[in-house]
Amino acid sequence: MPNKKAPSNRSFKVADQIQRDLSELIARELKDPRVGMVTLQAIELTPDYAHANVYFSVLTGDAQQALEGLNQAAGFLRNGLFKRLHIHTVPTLHFVFDRTPERAADMNALIAQAVASRSKESD
Repeated sequence: MPNKKAPSNRSFKVADQIQRDLSELIARELKDPRVGMVTLQAIELTPDYAHANVYFSVLTGDAQQALEGLNQAAGFLRNGLFKRLHIHTVPTLHFVFDRTPERAADMNALIAQAVASRSKESD
């Protein structure tokens, strides 16, 4: 078993604050038309806070275009975080499209289909 240190409570708090501030920055200040309505799902910080993986899903628009727009705006967004956060190192942002909500919707559809077919068989 690898000796991987669990994230500290402070790390969770910093990631949570980054998620809130980034959500606000994207919604209010980012004017890129490629970035539609996105939801930030999670923030994964490296232990030294140098890098952050930002997992997002798309409510409207194209995921690939949103990814390109967010990655292009990463410096702008990091600068916005720098003004809001009171930590020594503001992480470099790496955006990652999260397909979890899509997969959950697909699984729910499959379950509903299975339940419907089972109820037809029992009739």
